[in-house]
Amino acid sequence: MSELMNKMQWRYACKKMDPSKVVPQNKVDRIVEAARLAPTSSGLQPFEVIVVTNPAVRAQIQAKAHNQAQVTEGSHLLVFAAWDNYTAERINTYFDYTNTERGGTNEGWENYRKMLLANYPGRPAEVNFEHAARQAYIALGAALISAAFEEVDATPMEGFVPPAVDEILGLAARGLRSVVIVPLGYRAEGDWLVNLKKVRRPVEQFVTEVK
Repeated sequence: MSELMNKMQWRYACKKMDPSKVVPQNKVDRIVEAARLAPTSSGLQPFEVIVVTNPAVRAQIQAKAHNQAQVTEGSHLLVFAAWDNYTAERINTYFDYTNTERGGTNEGWENYRKMLLANYPGRPAEVNFEHAARQAYIALGAALISAAFEEVDATPMEGFVPPAVDEILGLAARGLRSVVIVPLGYRAEGDWLVNLKKVRRPVEQFVTEVK
């Protein structure tokens, strides 16, 4: 079995983390970097990752996340927050930055910019937010796999009140809305899931080949 498959077998969404153990900063950095490098539609990266270590802030978020223990038992909390809308300014900022980094532009690239500007800003804001949120989930997957490689436990959570978390973190003023949160830490021996077999649907019930 490959190293990747071994790590994927090892990981699970642990329910109880050991609060005495802190994830080293270099591991957190690599997990966040994996999210930053993840593919996104048109490369726009329409989301941000907020890394919360402040215990008081995490306690506030826990109260709005059905008091799930991992939010405060873990040493870090990642909050994936998507753009609330696509705007001409946001699109142009990305294209201008890319041109600066690449040292120039070309006709095809600029035509692509025009296409996005003609389509995205005119759509309903909620449609654009949902699209941006789906891009954040792609990055979430990359972060979870990276965490498994680092043997850091990461438990993705949708069970929280997004408007409340947005208010705690001041996201609305930044044009962001929280989508999913991920505590990072280390599994506790008392976690009831720790020794249970990983169960997934059989391949034949999961994969369909079209030849």
